[in-house]
Amino acid sequence: MDFKETVEALSSVEHNLMNHYGKESVPYPSQEELKEIVELARTILFPGYFGRRLNNETSLPYHMGVNVERLYYKLLKQIMAGLGFAIDYESLTSLADAAHKRAKAFVESLPELRDLLVTDVTAHYRNDPAAHNEGEVILCYPGMKAISSYRIAHRLVELDVPLIPRMISELAHAETGIDIHPGARIGHSFAIDHGTGVVIGATSIIGHNVTIYQGVTLGAKNFPQEEDGTLVKGIDRHPILGDHVIVYANATILGRITIGNNTVIGGNIWVTNDVPADTKLFYKKSE
Repeated sequence: MDFKETVEALSSVEHNLMNHYGKESVPYPSQEELKEIVELARTILFPGYFGRRLNNETSLPYHMGVNVERLYYKLLKQIMAGLGFAIDYESLTSLADAAHKRAKAFVESLPELRDLLVTDVTAHYRNDPAAHNEGEVILCYPGMKAISSYRIAHRLVELDVPLIPRMISELAHAETGIDIHPGARIGHSFAIDHGTGVVIGATSIIGHNVTIYQGVTLGAKNFPQEEDGTLVKGIDRHPILGDHVIVYANATILGRITIGNNTVIGGNIWVTNDVPADTKLFYKKSE
């Protein structure tokens, strides 16, 4: 077989979207490595539930020290890859320094991240009569898995790490069917019951003690365009949910609208206007 012409066509640099090369000796971010990083982070955040089973508490500091150091070095390489992909650094040294600062800051924020995830575990257990204990939530609930990936990814967004957060969120999306953009801002004690088909857009803001069910969409209502037809980037286009809000299955909430505190949104309805606090909004069959 002679595929010379095919190989030459595929090797053409004319199609620059198909030919993207790393900066100096920096490879591109690895999905496999990011999977390992997320699992290692879960091992650190929920010791004994993930990773090696611990025999007693006295061995915890040793294992924690080993895992934290492993996480730092693994994350450092991936952050370097993400920065090299998205930002034009002057040298490999400046790239490594920028990655070190971000990886170090992420590792140092893990205790705060763990405290936040504990509130999410408690929210799932409190809101689901089928949950026997918090351990079941940690081990089994897709909502908790998606939220833990989101919390990790969002922290990286806060540290100005490009690309990596989106890759982490998409890995969780593929695994759980729950699509949380890492740029969304979500308060403590967040629960997603069942979860399949949930979509939370990039500029969504969700308050504290919020529960949503499967099939819920927090999306955009319209998409302004530039003169060349490209969608306008960076505008706030997704909903704001206040504290103590419940959104039931298959509700669709669109646009930069506000759902007030202590509001209940019923299932299978579209919401495109602000909803005042202390409201119960349900679908009413026409007579």
